[in-house]
Amino acid sequence: MARTVWDSSVGKKTVMAVSGLIMLLYLVAHMIGNLKIYFGAGEFNHYAHWLRTIGEPVMHYEWTLWLVRVVLVVVVVAHAVSAYQLSRRDIRARPDRYVHRKPRTSYATRTMRWGGIILGLFIVWHLLDLTTGTVHSGGFQEGHPYQNVVDTFSTWYGDVVYIVAMLALGLHIRHGFWSAAQTLGAGSRNRDRALKTVANVLALVLTAGFLSVPVGVMTGVVS
Repeated sequence: MARTVWDSSVGKKTVMAVSGLIMLLYLVAHMIGNLKIYFGAGEFNHYAHWLRTIGEPVMHYEWTLWLVRVVLVVVVVAHAVSAYQLSRRDIRARPDRYVHRKPRTSYATRTMRWGGIILGLFIVWHLLDLTTGTVHSGGFQEGHPYQNVVDTFSTWYGDVVYIVAMLALGLHIRHGFWSAAQTLGAGSRNRDRALKTVANVLALVLTAGFLSVPVGVMTGVVS
């Protein structure tokens, strides 16, 4: 039954919707955590340490954090694979090239596809920068996330990469939340306006919240 559902387009759209909503919940929590940087290095570093001790003493050090990471990896992979396979099916369904030069795909569809690629590349860069420190500038300091964040956003390329990714994220959320609601049957004539409003507000709040961190570093509010 699971294979039958997965092989169907409806099943893949459902996987995309559910995985997208899980990632949205994570993003809300992540943004709130990021904003703690405005309370100073001590508060921000303490928050980062707390993430590694969630569930103690039942859970060992970092067990809960690793559990969250594994779930997120599964969710991101499921979302990306579903999106790719649905895109390939869409292309196979109309193999002949369009007469017009520009494909008759909507702005939302084109934004979702390119936005997904941008966000996928950003996730890799973000992890290599602030989790492993592989591409971090200024010398990565284990256990000092506040200073690592300041180092990243003290470089022009760190700001550019992050800002572009967050703008793509905002558009992705705006269109993705609406699509997920329709896929899961939440949409209706009476609720459509409210759902669009929620999608716009979520996209705006999350984009502004995430962008406020590099802006804070660039303006010297966070230093």
